[in-house]
Amino acid sequence: MRNIRLIARLDVKAPNLVKGIQFEGLRKLGDPNGFALRYYQQGIDEIYYEDIVASLYERNTLLEIVEKATRDIFVPVTVGGGLRSVGDVEAVLRSGADKVSVNTAAIKNPKLITDIASRFGSQCMVLSIQAKRQGSSWEAYFDNEIDFMSCSEKEIARYLLLRFYSQTGISDKLPMKNVFI
Repeated sequence: MRNIRLIARLDVKAPNLVKGIQFEGLRKLGDPNGFALRYYQQGIDEIYYEDIVASLYERNTLLEIVEKATRDIFVPVTVGGGLRSVGDVEAVLRSGADKVSVNTAAIKNPKLITDIASRFGSQCMVLSIQAKRQGSSWEAYFDNEIDFMSCSEKEIARYLLLRFYSQTGISDKLPMKNVFI
């Protein structure tokens, strides 16, 4: 039997925690670190911060949020959104993150996965794939475009974060029968 780990995913836009349905209609919920601290106090195994518009606006705004969070939270912290280079990853790790999640930049430049894993270790590299059903198949999305990655680059990341576009923000069954790892 597998060990189950509970990971709280906190979607951030600017300084606010937000909630949406299928990445639309975002509502502000408040301070992401307040929510992270409550999750930590309730026994969460890991916190995952995602700046959900960072790649779209070519920014990375989570450094200060992560620095503040890691003063009071003592579980692994993963950060995603807007990480486009090894330098971006280094800055996030220095701010207190334990792992990074890369989506758009990894699809645009698959070698980035190898570069991150080589520099910081594969244990800190999470490959994030946003999947959307198109008929009977699934396609990987980034910045509202479709692309695919080579299998050799996917194998370098220690972790895979698979998000199903159609299930994001709603309580519904995940199509896990379609996932083969």
